[in-house]
Formats: sequence, C-alpha cells, structure tokens
Amino acid sequence: MNEPVARMPPRALALPFDPLLLLATLGLMVASLIVLAAATADDIPGQPHYYVNRQATFFTLGLILMAVISRFDYTRLRELKYGIYGVAIVLIVAVAAFGGVTKGSRRAIQLPFFEVQTSEVVKVLLVVVLAAVVVDRARDLASRQTTARIMLLALIPTALVMLQPDLGSALVYVVTAVAILFVAGVPWYRLAVLGFVGVAAISFVLAIGPAIGVNVLQKYQVERLTAFLHPTDNPGDEGYQQNQSRIAVGAGQRTGRGELSSQTRLNFLPEHHTDFIFAVVGERWGFVGSAIVLTLYALLLWRGLRILTISKNLYGALIAGGIVAMILFQLFVNVGMNIGIMPITGIPLPLLSYGGSSVLTTLIAIGLLQSIYAQGRAAAATKGRVLTM
Repeated sequence: MNEPVARMPPRALALPFDPLLLLATLGLMVASLIVLAAATADDIPGQPHYYVNRQATFFTLGLILMAVISRFDYTRLRELKYGIYGVAIVLIVAVAAFGGVTKGSRRAIQLPFFEVQTSEVVKVLLVVVLAAVVVDRARDLASRQTTARIMLLALIPTALVMLQPDLGSALVYVVTAVAILFVAGVPWYRLAVLGFVGVAAISFVLAIGPAIGVNVLQKYQVERLTAFLHPTDNPGDEGYQQNQSRIAVGAGQRTGRGELSSQTRLNFLPEHHTDFIFAVVGERWGFVGSAIVLTLYALLLWRGLRILTISKNLYGALIAGGIVAMILFQLFVNVGMNIGIMPITGIPLPLLSYGGSSVLTTLIAIGLLQSIYAQGRAAAATKGRVLTM
C-alpha cells in the first residue's frame, strides 16, 4: 500500500521566495541606478550613462544568479566545504599572481569587460564553509579547539587579503566568523576572549607596534585609519575624504539640495560612485532620501533574520546569520565613514555602491537566503505547519 503524500498548503506553494526580501533588493538596486545617474553624469565626457549602464548589467547578471541559486539545494554545499575553501584561497592568491595594481593595491584581476575583485567573492564562500565546519562540530561547540579551528579558517584568507592590502575585506571575514559562532551558540566567554584579542590586535597595529618600531601596516594606512579621530588636523590630506563627505551630508539637511549638490557635481567628494555614495544620497536627497535607503536596508536585514529563524536546519540558520552579519557590518562601516564616525577602509555599500564584484557577491548571498527560505517553508508545510511572513 502506498504511503500518503504530505500535501503543502497552497499558500506555501504560491511564493517559493520571500517577497519582502526581493522588494528590498529591487528597491536598493533602483536606488543605486538613480544615485549613480545623478552622481556620475559628468564623470566621463560624452558618456553620461557609463556607470549606470554597467551597473544595470551587473544587476541583470546578479538577478539571474540569484534566481538560479534560490532554486538550488543549499545543503549540498556542506559536502563541498573543503573544495569551496580551496577555491577561495586560490582566488585570493590569483590576485597576487595576475592582478593589476590600482592606487597602490593589488586587489582585482582584469578581465575583458570588468575587473574581478576576488576578495568580494570570498566573503560569501567563507560563510558557506565556516557554517559547514560548525555544523560538523556542533556537539563540541564549547571546546577551545572548535573556536580555534573556525577562527583559523577565517584568519588564513584574512591574512592573505591584508597583503594586497585590503583591510576592509579582512575585517568582514573576521566579523562574519564571529557572527557564525554567535548564532551557533558558542559560550559567551569564548566570544568575549575573541573580542579582547581583536581589540588588542587593533591597538598593536595602530599604536603599540609603530611606537616600538614594528609596522604591520604602512604609515599612510595607519594615518588613513586614524584620521576620523581628528579629521580637522590635516584636512587637505588624510582628513580630506571624510571632511568632504561630512560637508556633503550636512549640506543636504532635510530634503536635499537636488541639482545644487555642488560637492558631488564639482568633484569635491571623492569616490562618489563607490565608497562615498551614501554622501551623495545625503547631499542630493537629504535626510528623507537617506532614511528611505536605510529603511530598505532594514527591511533586507529583518528578512534575513526572519529566514534564520525558519530555516529547516542548523546549516541554513548559520548561513543566514553569516550573510546578515556580512551585509550589516558593511552597511555600518560604510555609512559610518560617510558621516565621520568610522575609519575609511574601502568597504562598499552593498547593492548601492558601483562595482560588479560587490553586486554579484551580494546577490549570490541573497539567492542563498531565498533558497533557505523556500526550503524552510516547504519543510514546515510538510509537517503541517504554516509559517507567517
């Protein structure tokens, strides 16, 4: 006799993806195109839509990848964790061998149509790998060996990208690893120790090391990282970028300056299509525009946390937690450096900043969230439970 087949409620089958997560994603993509159109119209003579067209192309490719990955069984990635980790290391090392030097850093490989910044791709690969390793050692999470193993796996690519140098991506790797340990339920005192070690390492790199003649970073890097603490001491050099960004954000006031946004139009604001794109939003559309953009990010992060709670297994929950931490940290640091409360580290604003590698990586990560969502709802429906939004 055939066993009865569990039928899923129509509501669970109607939308095999999170509509609010998709709404937030599309909203940020539209916002990016609008901001880039306003900020870069005069950047390349004769090509006012150069950055907009390329960003639209990246978005199209990213949406295709997101749709494909959302239909993929993410649990299969657990079996491939060490292979994926090997690919991540190879991608970083490949930059040292084949990457071009731009502004003193060797961070990307030049392809015929665009540059591939492999450290961006590794962000999501590392989430998948670390989550898998944590699941394999789920019964031994309280041990020092487990914490040490996870952090070692994160610190190897961290050290490699710091040699490029790419401090921003290095920080994302470490924060993501700690977030995954937190979601997994590692004892608080182990996380406190990691926090203490992190503070000690930062203090040594920025203050103690240079004082005793041990320079982990170049002098200009230390000055750039500490300039936000005293931006007016050298406003024409290390403090220039943040001073101009703060002027732009402040000038926008409540509703923005519109076409009178002189900081952007006259190119006083550096990197206004990448690192300082949030300052463009602040100057041109003011508090209202900034609030709309941040609301879209809040919606995206909320849906990521919601997906974490409905995941069908621990692996999905850890991936969701790692992705949320990855996006949240980049958002916090980028907006912080635009308003002068965080150091300049070159971290892009996900889905808003111009850049193919960042866009594709973020949309791949969102595709994984959609896969976790779809399988979580399907598993709940099979068990006779109906999940709310």
